[in-house]
Amino acid sequence: MLETLKSLAVASRPEFLPANLASLVTGLAWNVIPSSVLTSEFVVLLVLSFCTITVVSAFGAQVNSLSDYDLDIQDTTKKRLVKAMDTLGQKIIKRAIIVEFLLSVILISLMMLVTWKPVLLLLWAAGFFLGYAYSAPPLRLKARSWLALISLVLVLCFLPLLFVAYTFTSGIDPLFVVFLFGQALTIYSVIIPTEIRDYFGDNAMGVKTFTVRAGLVKASLLGIILLTAGGILSGSAFFFRLLFGLQPIFSISLLAIAAVDITVLRNYWKLYTLSKEYASSNNKSTAENIVTLAAHNPKWINLVMQATVFVSIILLVSRLLP
Repeated sequence: MLETLKSLAVASRPEFLPANLASLVTGLAWNVIPSSVLTSEFVVLLVLSFCTITVVSAFGAQVNSLSDYDLDIQDTTKKRLVKAMDTLGQKIIKRAIIVEFLLSVILISLMMLVTWKPVLLLLWAAGFFLGYAYSAPPLRLKARSWLALISLVLVLCFLPLLFVAYTFTSGIDPLFVVFLFGQALTIYSVIIPTEIRDYFGDNAMGVKTFTVRAGLVKASLLGIILLTAGGILSGSAFFFRLLFGLQPIFSISLLAIAAVDITVLRNYWKLYTLSKEYASSNNKSTAENIVTLAAHNPKWINLVMQATVFVSIILLVSRLLP
């Protein structure tokens, strides 16, 4: 039983759990109403919103693990995930997916009882649909180039952040919208290495992801451009919100985002250089180096999320201070 639970946790991709926490903290920081923080309703909604986006995330991760098993089994960086899938078997995974769906229905129903906002129901439904359609046939959006890009940005950025935002407010700050677009660019930029890591397997299996269509060099270069643009947009939104608030000195915290972006960009440049080398030589050793480096992207994602969470906490504190 314990082994089954451990394998289920691995199949749910716990390395992306910090991204769910980041969505909660960031959405809260931008949209919280200070006077509501000490109420019991606020606490209940805080717990329910985090549980909802976490269950939807686990649902999407397990659908992906199930649908991509034939690809993952060829990927040496996913041995732990493949072992977990072998331990569980398809029947248990499918049952877990059904249980997660039912649990999420209960959670969103409770949210509707506490705060009747139809937009939350729409965002929840969109998240579940895209979480399934991204990996599973017949749609399998991840194999449809630009549709893969759009669905990923929606699932990983817009939907969870908007879900948290509308949980605590009915009006959206224009600067929050600017931040959303910047964050979307940033998140997709650190997701591209996932496709780069899977490039060789996807290409061999005929899975036409954006990276397979664009090629390694263009994909890695696009990642560098998106990360730079995303950092500028989201950083600017944070800067002006902090500057126009009561505690402008807190804007110095934005150095955290700058430091992290520079760190990730250095790794990205190495990936770009290796991709150019592979394009000119088709060297197997270079291909292995690309996969190994790109496999570090969960760490890059966590670094980006941690920097965003840090500045979001600063923003939250500045808004709550008298």
